[in-house]
Amino acid sequence: MELSSEDSFCLQVMLAAGVQAVRIDSNSMKVFGLTEKGEASVRLHPNCRQDQYLKLVKQSLAEHALDSPEGYPVYLRRWSRMGQLRDDNLSKLLLTGEEEAVVAVVHAPGLTNEIARRAWWIMPTIENARRMLEKEDVARGEMGKVLADFLVEHLPFEEDDLAIMDTVHALLWFDLVNPAAEKKLWARGKQHGAYYIAFLEQRPDQLPNPLPARADYAAVHALLAPFIEAGNPYAQHLDRLLSGPGQTFLAGCEEAMQRPGTHEIVSALLNNYGTYLESIRLTEDKARSMEEIIGRATALASDERNAPAALTQLLSALPQLKPDIIALLTLAGVNQWAAYTVLRRTTAVNALLRTKLIPVFEPIQEQMRVLRTAKN
Repeated sequence: MELSSEDSFCLQVMLAAGVQAVRIDSNSMKVFGLTEKGEASVRLHPNCRQDQYLKLVKQSLAEHALDSPEGYPVYLRRWSRMGQLRDDNLSKLLLTGEEEAVVAVVHAPGLTNEIARRAWWIMPTIENARRMLEKEDVARGEMGKVLADFLVEHLPFEEDDLAIMDTVHALLWFDLVNPAAEKKLWARGKQHGAYYIAFLEQRPDQLPNPLPARADYAAVHALLAPFIEAGNPYAQHLDRLLSGPGQTFLAGCEEAMQRPGTHEIVSALLNNYGTYLESIRLTEDKARSMEEIIGRATALASDERNAPAALTQLLSALPQLKPDIIALLTLAGVNQWAAYTVLRRTTAVNALLRTKLIPVFEPIQEQMRVLRTAKN
């Protein structure tokens, strides 16, 4: 079997005209080409079964673009989603009419804004938009806004937690949404906790709906100021949490704990606490319960011999802040392992999972309430 002479001639003419990308519509049996002046098209005239004829068309396109008469190479199919393609072949792959080739291009680390524009013309899907926004050249280029607007519009229809977290993460990392859109994304967290995670990771000090500092912040800040100036990390982090952005962060974390969703969301949320306070983390050990974490924090705050000098100095000078400091140390010790015992025994999600996590979440919330309550 071979292409009809008419189709073969028309395809060769279109390809010779310098098309930038090729898209095949199997429903209308048309081949579309993207040119500098717009779109060109060739209507196909099958002389055999349509699926067989489309295979012949793709073989013809691959032979022209890649010098591969057998069609899209098998080894490229294997490597498509692994980012192992040579950057100088990307534009050629977009001439093959193969959707898998577009996926390969989208995953390539060397993807540029221009190649992304062509790939988007061929295959505008949520997954492709997400993968393209991972590339800085694309995100910073003209396509960044195009892809961001598309994702914001279609995110409400996304159900996969990891996909939502990855998408919002990319949008915030490259500042691709305006403040109004950011507030809308944050608000969606009330229905789906996955939205909160990227905000807590990417914008811990710039969350939407800011709260005021703790009522006694001015007085406590004055006490902490000499230690902050001296570079005491415990004083710096405590001051940060008592400030407006810190209080907003704590409120956001409490809100996120009301909607744990899935195991992935819970793990990401708990890891974020330790990351926020990374420079004063208690230990690298994998504490398997909140009781253990709180016990370590309390013991450390009472152990002048073995506690870090900066911590001892702060506690000695400001013993009235000991409850706040213990709460600070507790949050610094939290990570996904705090929920390990619960998560490994259940497949529950949403409200039922929240109930299962009460032994983990309630102690954390108690420590957060300490940090959000002004002292008389």
